[in-house]
Amino acid sequence: MNAHRPEEQRPAILLSFDAEEFDIPLEYGHRLPESEQFRIGADGLERALQLLAESGVRATFFTTAALARRSPDLVRRAAREGHEIASHAFYHSRFEPGHLRQSREVLQEIAGVGVVGFRMPRMAPVSPALIREAGYRYDSSVNPIWLPGRYNRFFEKRNAYTLDGLVRIPLAATPLVRWPLFWLAFKNQPRWLNRVTTRATLAADGYAALYFHPWELMSNLGFGLPRVIERTSGQAMCDALREHLRWLGSKYRFITYADFVRERFAG
Repeated sequence: MNAHRPEEQRPAILLSFDAEEFDIPLEYGHRLPESEQFRIGADGLERALQLLAESGVRATFFTTAALARRSPDLVRRAAREGHEIASHAFYHSRFEPGHLRQSREVLQEIAGVGVVGFRMPRMAPVSPALIREAGYRYDSSVNPIWLPGRYNRFFEKRNAYTLDGLVRIPLAATPLVRWPLFWLAFKNQPRWLNRVTTRATLAADGYAALYFHPWELMSNLGFGLPRVIERTSGQAMCDALREHLRWLGSKYRFITYADFVRERFAG
């Protein structure tokens, strides 16, 4: 990588966090009071903001309206510090079509900024037409891989594209074999492999859409989660992600998802 390459020509990292209530233990039969779900989600968000401030990195926070209502000061802080606020629906585990517009309006009111992006919880299918009609400019609800037990999107488009006036930004996966770059891969594979897959994707596409969760920065032990989820959480995850961000920043540039849409899909 040429260190003197103009900033706007360097490959782009679209870093995002799904800021949500910590309800994943419920998927595995572990009961957790709603108050604890929101507390862990908020504490993780605060830790994520601190990590990004230390690293000098801007990110996009796909945020549930429910978490924003519980922790409005943190959402306003994120916006104030230059991060993009996008919608992650109203609740993480309950959805109805009306939530698309409602979550956007609540987030805009709390954060005091426009909200143009959406990501469906758990990458569940949702109509692009409904997303566009709710006022969003882009959607990042597709992980173009096969994730056993969750979804098979292996044959969907891997690169960003437009569909009926909506920009769709799939999450990063390598060419050909579709090796994922998302949070679960990051936590469970060697750091050298994280770098290899990231370099391959950036070389092919010129950008990489990454995502994590603030609750990963908290300890995930004791909640009945599978080892692949609870591994590398808390301080270990903070340290690993800080190192990865430092490496990324030495070679590439960070932009928000909304900035990417403006750059690639102007007009």
